[in-house]
Amino acid sequence: MYGDEIHLWLHHIRAERLRDEAREASRPHRRSRSARARVLRARVGWTLVEVGLRLATPRLPQSGLTARFDH
Repeated sequence: MYGDEIHLWLHHIRAERLRDEAREASRPHRRSRSARARVLRARVGWTLVEVGLRLATPRLPQSGLTARFDH
């Protein structure tokens, strides 16, 4: 029958497309970071540097005037 041949032909086309998709998915590919992700990463990095510097810097002794108002 004519319809059976078309049906089989469509199955072959679909199978070929699925094989192509599987082949493409199995290839290792490198994703580049978006500009927004790079900006966010830089901002977080500099924030961590700032926090680290604040933790590493010794505090200055408080003067007597400010010590009285801390209570």
